[in-house]
Amino acid sequence: MTTFTIHNLETAPEKSKPLLEASLKQNGMIANLHGVLAESPELLIAYRELNDLFVASSFDAEELTVVWQTINVEHGCTYCVPAHTVIAGMMKVDPALTEALRDQKPMPTAKLQALQDMTLSIVRNRGNVDDVAVAEFLAAGYAQRQILDIILGVSQKVISNYVNHIAKTPLDTPFQKLAWRKKTS
Repeated sequence: MTTFTIHNLETAPEKSKPLLEASLKQNGMIANLHGVLAESPELLIAYRELNDLFVASSFDAEELTVVWQTINVEHGCTYCVPAHTVIAGMMKVDPALTEALRDQKPMPTAKLQALQDMTLSIVRNRGNVDDVAVAEFLAAGYAQRQILDIILGVSQKVISNYVNHIAKTPLDTPFQKLAWRKKTS
């Protein structure tokens, strides 16, 4: 079994060090995911930029959380679900919404349910979403832009979820109390 390096400021490639410094400054720590991504400075840059772009998209904090956590749960990412539970708390998202997402329960509103359904359709069908699903999403009060913004979120989460699966990224201490495993049917 290959063990992936979790870089720090001393071991990271030069091009990754400024990004890890920014993580440390912003979060008070270098998340293990960032430490793993640092092996490929370009991937770390892409991940950070996709995150910033997604946060600046048309979604509010609840909607960002629905997209992120829906993807994390669907992919079974045992690192990202706890991490985004903490992030949702920092964004003042209702803990009941976060728990519903973690527990694969229905969303509290029809609009958020439509967002979750479209996100799942995009992920499960690899973008081959049928016209009925698109029409239902638009009828729920969203626009074409939000479909594209979901794809932006999927792009970011594919990076982190896949890296965490392959690297078996260990949970950071602040996330450990929120450890999560996908429920099996």
